[in-house]
Amino acid sequence: MIVQEISFVTILILGLASFRLTRLIVYDKITEFLRSPFFNEVEETNEDGTKDIYLLPKEKGLKKWIGELLSCFWCTGIWVSVGITILCLTGAKTGSFIILILAVAAIGSIIEVIISKWIGN
Repeated sequence: MIVQEISFVTILILGLASFRLTRLIVYDKITEFLRSPFFNEVEETNEDGTKDIYLLPKEKGLKKWIGELLSCFWCTGIWVSVGITILCLTGAKTGSFIILILAVAAIGSIIEVIISKWIGN
């Protein structure tokens, strides 16, 4: 079985790359333009007068399906993991380079969160 041939370090790198790319797609501001066609903005006014904006997936069709996918970190993570794993298994140097960059970025993100919590930001 091919999974037995993949080392723990490779699985860790793939996991970190998948984590970072999933966060990039689902949450990061830089990819907001990719998500926006699949969501409607709904504004609600709270009792204290403040307003909250919620993003809800479009009502029907392919845009609804993609909106629902993009609103779920776990769902998007599965598909990103499939892509990252295929990229790894093809053995292309470009794929390995992309995976490594994403994995390093994930480690940096994790460290940033830990440091931010530690110093109280």
